[in-house]
Amino acid sequence: MAPGKSKTARYTEIERKFAVTENTVSPSFEGLSAIAEVARVETQHLDAVYFDTPNRDLAAHRITLRRRTGGSDAGWHLKLPAGVDTRTEVRVPLGTATDTVPEDLRDIVLAIVRDRPLSPVARISTERNVQVLRGADGVGLAEFCDDRVTASVTGEEADAQSWREWELELLTADVPDDLMDRLSNRLADAGAEPAGHGSKLARVLGTDVAPAPAPPADPVHRAIAEQIEALMIWDRAVRADAYDSVHQMRVTTRKIRSLLQESKDAFGLDDDGWVLDELRALAAVLGVARDAEVLAERYQRALDEMPAELVRGPVRQRLVEGANRRYTAGWRRSLLAMRSERYFRLLDALEELVSAEQPESAHAATKSVNIDAAYKRVRKAAKTAAAADSDAEASAEEKDEALHRIRKGAKRLRYTAAATGAEKVSDRAKNIQTLLGDHQDSVVSKAHLSTQADAAHAAGEDTFTYGLLYQQEDDTAQESRAQLQDALKQLDKAVRKTH
Repeated sequence: MAPGKSKTARYTEIERKFAVTENTVSPSFEGLSAIAEVARVETQHLDAVYFDTPNRDLAAHRITLRRRTGGSDAGWHLKLPAGVDTRTEVRVPLGTATDTVPEDLRDIVLAIVRDRPLSPVARISTERNVQVLRGADGVGLAEFCDDRVTASVTGEEADAQSWREWELELLTADVPDDLMDRLSNRLADAGAEPAGHGSKLARVLGTDVAPAPAPPADPVHRAIAEQIEALMIWDRAVRADAYDSVHQMRVTTRKIRSLLQESKDAFGLDDDGWVLDELRALAAVLGVARDAEVLAERYQRALDEMPAELVRGPVRQRLVEGANRRYTAGWRRSLLAMRSERYFRLLDALEELVSAEQPESAHAATKSVNIDAAYKRVRKAAKTAAAADSDAEASAEEKDEALHRIRKGAKRLRYTAAATGAEKVSDRAKNIQTLLGDHQDSVVSKAHLSTQADAAHAAGEDTFTYGLLYQQEDDTAQESRAQLQDALKQLDKAVRKTH
């Protein structure tokens, strides 16, 4: 079943939880200038069943998924971490199924759960007394909840836990910056303390008190682990079609591959290793949408800056709207790949690489990785490009490809240098990557403009504007090439200073 069958709604939840005893007296909110009225709401009886994989993969990522009845927001709720005190909540109506997670919600966390089953892991019942704190205009600013909770792990109902806790939640972003802190102080004055758990589920499962795994010792290994975590986050953003998310997920995929390439021995990988091939294939799939996105933005900006009288014929429809359509097609293709067993197995393999205990020889191999090896590739590519540039028989395509190889080498050097703390080298390599990235974008754009101009000519359309855009792209490419030698010299100086 494809996502989109049920209606979802997203909310930003900003809340804090507090531990109290049975005898703690409710706080007073009198005297706060922002609060004009405290309205009590009828007691709510909430019952929620929480779902997770057998290995508690959602809980490990501080994500909760529940089906709750009772209260004003009954339904399926997926809560994702979004910062300090902040979570993104995605809701789907209850429906008739009680033990089958809606596909809309499952798809959001598919990179985490993959093809593992989602089943009940806990049940939490709450008796909730609510006070709505309103401003002078009658708008609710915050909500204070006094909860009496009964919770049990599925299959362990005889060992149910009971406790009382308070929650403070902001109801709108349009509140004084210090309101949450001022309200929290009132709860502290009444005897409350910050809760030792991020959610009720975390308390009943004990996931908040479990020791976090120690980060990998060597910097490259640690950087790869961080990028795999980032890949999970960008995966969710791509599924939501968030702006620039395809680009960022593709960049993250390439970072992981570059870092693994520079430490193949430490991870037992060959040059043609399956994981490296799969990362390359994933980046290629994402690249279809990303390349179209780049062209759409590039042509939109160029046409907006061009005098109106120079924009002739249906050029926007061909270039901008056409690229947007290709982006949508590429995005859908990316989603198909991201819902495949092939993608799930790649994620499994990446997690196994960073979680496996490495022998001392692997640590030594990882530590031996340094920026020199990566820099040698850049220098070799630069010499090849210089030779191609001076070769009268070399084609423009061969020269462009030679420059592209410098960019790929600079990218690998940048990621390796950043992981090992050589920030100056990383910055200089990034400059080259950006410079030649602009060059490559211009090369791709020129080829696309030629194709579109031919199609426009065949349709009897004015092709004047295509010529102007082509010249602009050629100028950009020339400027990038002109700056390359200086950028390479700056990189060389930075590398020498690391010795």
